[in-house]
Amino acid sequence: MRQSKNICPRYQAAVEIIAQRWTALIIKVLMPGPRRFSELSDELEVVSDRVLSERLKELEQTGIVTRRVIPDPPIRVEYALTEKGQALDPILTAIETWSHDWIPLDETPAEVTADTANVPV
Repeated sequence: MRQSKNICPRYQAAVEIIAQRWTALIIKVLMPGPRRFSELSDELEVVSDRVLSERLKELEQTGIVTRRVIPDPPIRVEYALTEKGQALDPILTAIETWSHDWIPLDETPAEVTADTANVPV
């Protein structure tokens, strides 16, 4: 990853994790508690199973998500947030609050501009 020497490298690494497409949504869905892959897939209907699987592996590698195999028949796999993942709750809540204040419901993110989002100039 390329980094700016003018911005804290830890901050840049954190933004790199959270800014990956669908990652924040996956974390948000896992906030209430563990979910099976199929439950995540159902809730995150806009995310393909392939991408969901990739993101979960990446989040597991960064220590944000744990994967637990439940061996009792039928064998199930659950994903849950670690303490590190749960620590993102206030950040995602702040983003959600910001979105309610500044992102019009009837527009997609690509359509939101300084003019349409009531951003002070």
